[in-house]
Amino acid sequence: MEKTLTIATVLKPQGIRGEIKVKTLTDSAEDLCNFARVFIDGAEYKVLAVRPAGDCAYLTLRGIADRNAAELLRGKEVVALREDAPELPEDTFYLVDVLGCEVVTEKGKSMGTIIDITPAKTDIYVVEGNGKRVTFVAAEGVIEDIDVQAKRVTVNKKRFDEVALYD
Repeated sequence: MEKTLTIATVLKPQGIRGEIKVKTLTDSAEDLCNFARVFIDGAEYKVLAVRPAGDCAYLTLRGIADRNAAELLRGKEVVALREDAPELPEDTFYLVDVLGCEVVTEKGKSMGTIIDITPAKTDIYVVEGNGKRVTFVAAEGVIEDIDVQAKRVTVNKKRFDEVALYD
């Protein structure tokens, strides 16, 4: 399992005192309140304040004192250590844990391995296997089961074919 989790992306500076607006990659912007420290470009920052706002949040970080310093973080990923993350409820997982999982149909046919996931209202998965690349959305009924321990994602073949884009 990965030791780090990407929890947000810096969108822009907010105001003149170094606050940054971030797009959260967690289930809720309130989840960012659980982190006392974050990393951006390998530098550690103590989280001084978090203001959730919809699917975004405003962060105040120690060492980012003005708009100019905040501007340098635009577009960067906000990363946290897994050990700092709150414990997940049963049957939930971090998307990073799904990367590398084999995708199989309900009949056991391998479709390939998940190489990328784009978080969205309906996550977008990229699978590579058998010399092909397939992109699919995790729409209702497509994914039947995710077993991160066994590194396997089971999909409904009929629904998968309805939403899949083959490269």
